Amino acid sequence: MHDIRAIRENPDAFDKALSRRGLSPVTPEILALDEKRRACIHAAETAQADQNASSKEIGKAKASGDEAEFERLRALVADKKAEVAAMQTEAKELDAQLNDLLMRLPNLPYDDTPDGADEADNVELRTHGTPPEFDFQPLEHFELPAVKQGMDFETAAKLSGSRFVVLSAGVARIHRALAQFMLDTHTTENGLTETWTPVLVKEEMMYGTGQLPKFGEDSYQTREGWWLVPTAEVTLTNIVNDTIIEESYLPRRFVAHTQCFRSEAGSAGRDTSGMLRQHQFEKVEMVSITKPEDSRAELDRMTDCAEGILRKLGLAFRTVVLCTGDMGAGARRTHDIEVWLPGQNTYREISSCSVCDDYQARRMNARYRPGGGKPEFVHTLNGSGLAVGRTLIAVLENGQQADGSVKLPEALHPWLGGKTTLTAEGQLI
Repeated sequence: MHDIRAIRENPDAFDKALSRRGLSPVTPEILALDEKRRACIHAAETAQADQNASSKEIGKAKASGDEAEFERLRALVADKKAEVAAMQTEAKELDAQLNDLLMRLPNLPYDDTPDGADEADNVELRTHGTPPEFDFQPLEHFELPAVKQGMDFETAAKLSGSRFVVLSAGVARIHRALAQFMLDTHTTENGLTETWTPVLVKEEMMYGTGQLPKFGEDSYQTREGWWLVPTAEVTLTNIVNDTIIEESYLPRRFVAHTQCFRSEAGSAGRDTSGMLRQHQFEKVEMVSITKPEDSRAELDRMTDCAEGILRKLGLAFRTVVLCTGDMGAGARRTHDIEVWLPGQNTYREISSCSVCDDYQARRMNARYRPGGGKPEFVHTLNGSGLAVGRTLIAVLENGQQADGSVKLPEALHPWLGGKTTLTAEGQLI
């Protein structure tokens, strides 16, 4: 959501910023609608003042016995009342049109967000670790002998259709252990507050974080009107929805482990094998609520929290800044962390950390009182810390051995009861 006053003050700058996302100028349409709305509000207020003035005269005419004047004024008041109601209705309709238009526009990228059309134009920030070398041809996760018994796509397809999986035995336990390891690390070492939230939310919550109105096809809605969350970003960020908080409350850093649900609209034919792209998956999500002057530094802090999980697991990764053409609609700058997958011989996204400034806060009307004074909008950030299923894939592929077993990261051993290996038969030992 954008500040209409800022658009009025500098429309050219607004259009120029949006052009970096490949959008044509929109301010002529915005300002025309805004001017019409403001004129309608002014006319309604003028008519309301005339109505109030005439209403005061009605009593005088009645008291003086001037029946003709009384009737004339009464008719005038009735006409003005109808006129005011019509203008107020039109103003509300115009206001709704303007809000809908503004809500469909993406956030403005930072000046130092790289320009580009797609992922090929993303800019690498840094790399960590060295991809492992194998004296055999590494396999993808779903091909590993150790995994085949515990990762069942056929049964999942019978139960639910494509892009689902049933995990069992050792694979299921590793998956669970990874989520617990992430949560414990973020809460004990990174200072995040563990939070458990619903996965069904009201429609206005999806509007608050920007999934609606433009991206509804990417999510699922129930018959009762609830939406299944595509990420815990929706619930964690909306904790401050329609709230004025005290400055001492900030920064607020949340973390939650939840099921996530995505329709994967537009991804037909992409990553159809294995667990990379599922309709239902688990993620450990981080959300920060900050003061405006702190949000940029918070992005670096959040990125480091996500990278720290991979460092502990001994996985090679790289961090990139997304270009304007690849960045999500709500972000001003995004850091993607991509983990090395030997089975695909490439890096794949495992976390995305974004700073939104006040874009979501305006949609949610989330504010704070700096110094106890006039309320201002907070800034919001979100990031994966990490996608649990994709971390499972990385652990399995990077730890694969020539005999079909998987050597598990040392950092994960305490969460597995001291077990260190997934045997070729799928047993944890």
